[in-house]
Amino acid sequence: MSNEHEAAWANPAPAGLTALAIACFTFFAVLTGIVPHTSTPLLGCWLIGGFAVQIVVALIELREGSLLGGNVFLFFSAFFMLTGGLEFLLRASSVFADYGVTSEIDGWAWLVLLITLILWTPAYLKTSPRVMGILVLILDIGVLFVALRDLGIVAASISAPLAGYALGLGGIFAIYFAAAIQLNAAFGKVVFPVGKPIL
Repeated sequence: MSNEHEAAWANPAPAGLTALAIACFTFFAVLTGIVPHTSTPLLGCWLIGGFAVQIVVALIELREGSLLGGNVFLFFSAFFMLTGGLEFLLRASSVFADYGVTSEIDGWAWLVLLITLILWTPAYLKTSPRVMGILVLILDIGVLFVALRDLGIVAASISAPLAGYALGLGGIFAIYFAAAIQLNAAFGKVVFPVGKPIL
């Protein structure tokens, strides 16, 4: 058996985008009040599942040389998915009440994620299809309002629904882009248009 030709990995982005869409839809449901906050322990489980998917996607994309996509999936998997999921589970446990744990630190972490995402957005607008560029811009808005809420700058009654609706819309774009990647590849033609980069 010859090892002269190393097989390329298939594109894992549709799986990562589907995990992102699940996170976006479930955050939409919680932040807009469609589901009660008592459901957040289950949200934690879904986010940990998303972590498993996105860490694999990140490693494959980095292995394939995707600097931007690989790094974004890597930090999304760690902080949005794993940390978020564990935190929702922790908040539901007696540890929060029994030990007086507070969550003021979250706003500062979200601020770093917001700044990073905003600073990396032009790279998406320059190199990614239009649909992905729009998705990232929508995520910027959602993360902005989560950060402002958790920093205590904007009241949750205002920031939570704004973040929720932005994330819900982002989830729709993630589902569309994942489907476009799959169907356009399967049919060898444009089934779902994704557009040229914005910049």
